[in-house]
Amino acid sequence: MNENQPNTLPPEYFDHVYQANRDPWNFETSPYERGKYTATLAALPHPHYAEVFEIGCSLGVLTAQLASRCGHLLAVDVSEAALAQARARCVGLPQVEIRQLRVPEEFPRQTFDLIVLSEVGYYWSPADLARAADLLITSLNPGGQLLLVHWTPPVHDYPLTGDDVHELFLAKTTSNGPLRHLTGQRHETYRLDLLEKR
Repeated sequence: MNENQPNTLPPEYFDHVYQANRDPWNFETSPYERGKYTATLAALPHPHYAEVFEIGCSLGVLTAQLASRCGHLLAVDVSEAALAQARARCVGLPQVEIRQLRVPEEFPRQTFDLIVLSEVGYYWSPADLARAADLLITSLNPGGQLLLVHWTPPVHDYPLTGDDVHELFLAKTTSNGPLRHLTGQRHETYRLDLLEKR
């Protein structure tokens, strides 16, 4: 990899963040997060998805809200500290499976009807984002959907911006690409794009 390319943020980065603050991004209390979760769920056109994969579930706040729309929801994160909170939050939701997984190095061996990539892609290096994109597209069932939601202002620690992430996936929606673009929204500090596998 080019030495000038930024590296993917390691699991230790997130462990330190969660050790310093149990809810470092105010997922539980922020009106911004509440509004974004509402927009995220409202963007999903189907009332129910049989197999769902949520990457970067963190404390499980969105996971718990998404669960009622899922037959089975695999929610993963790199941080065990975050996952402990997610497990406690989702304890009464038998359709939710919570697992520690480092995407793209580790990836589940199954296919999905919906993949949610929310506030994760900008933590990856450009090479890891490209690798993850290929894995995500391959693991989507035909007609399966990919929902991207990311903060757009630059953050000095992060290898990429939210716009970088979305543009990489949107480049795969050309007439002969594997995805088609169903809908997009741009809000003041985040964007949302829903894609579907052809």
